[in-house]
Amino acid sequence: MKRARLRLELLDLGLVAAGAIPGALLRWRLELVAAEAVGGLRGVVGADLLANMIGCLLIGALAAQPPRRARLFLWGGIGFCGSLTTFSSWILELSQALRHGQLGPALSVLLVSLVGGLLLTAFGYELARRCLISTHRS
Repeated sequence: MKRARLRLELLDLGLVAAGAIPGALLRWRLELVAAEAVGGLRGVVGADLLANMIGCLLIGALAAQPPRRARLFLWGGIGFCGSLTTFSSWILELSQALRHGQLGPALSVLLVSLVGGLLLTAFGYELARRCLISTHRS
């Protein structure tokens, strides 16, 4: 019994890791592209915001999946989206903007991130739910 449970837990861990690698690589690539686009500066307004918004859309779509697809959520939701999005980088960028006296831009990014993230999560959920319904009707 313990051996079977350990095997399932290792499988779950493997799924999370398999999703985390491409999520981290995509985030890193977004950072490089954003740095080139703005002359070497990295920031929340560019890559962090884009990565977090893409992650919110995807996590919403994954949350709409039926419970039998729990392994898809482990791979895509926890692994991929968990690696793609990041709270710590976002907060670090906001705190640096505040330290440099950029209160307006920092508050704008905060509001856009929170409201946009919630809206995109809800949109992704609804879009996936409708796709699942139409697939089952066909």
